[in-house]
Amino acid sequence: MNPSTLIVYIVDDDAAMRESTASLLTSRGYQVQIFDSGESFLAQADIRRCGVVILDRHMGRAAITGDQVFDELKRQASPLVVLFLSSHGNIAVAVDVTKRGAFDWLEKTLTGADQLLEATAAALVEAASIEDRQQARREAVRLWDNLTPREMEVAREMRQGTSTKLIARKLVCGVRAVETHRLRIRDKLAVSNPAELDRFMRDHGL
Repeated sequence: MNPSTLIVYIVDDDAAMRESTASLLTSRGYQVQIFDSGESFLAQADIRRCGVVILDRHMGRAAITGDQVFDELKRQASPLVVLFLSSHGNIAVAVDVTKRGAFDWLEKTLTGADQLLEATAAALVEAASIEDRQQARREAVRLWDNLTPREMEVAREMRQGTSTKLIARKLVCGVRAVETHRLRIRDKLAVSNPAELDRFMRDHGL
């Protein structure tokens, strides 16, 4: 996926900062949406889609802080990549937010336009990578769902390297039937051997 097609959300209760950041990113061709509070962002943004959030950590004028917005995104398993901005902080703060899953942390008073653009570009690359992985999993699930229930049973045995005869014995069916199922599984999932099948199922959580 092209990172530039993803939305960059700016969530900041400081109007001047919010508008200047939006202007900078828009001038570079990014798609930008702005919010003056965490409440409006959570209520209106599509947090189920991949993208980047430039999130003011404190937002003293708002009812909820950036940290609380971040916690809510994590609770809802949102794929959005979070880039924290803060008026003050230190290395301990940066380590804390990144350990909790934020992509990066920038200090408002020290961050110049170039640094913000660089961090945003990197965050968008990460967001595009997440979108690609999600798309791959959606396609894998679609292929998996094309299997019959019996083929799914055979596939689970195949990935472990179970022989055709043993699969037939375990599933109480004929050897020829298992051979047919194995061929159909390879065809439907585009895998050629048990190792590829195991990787396919493992990579996509099937």
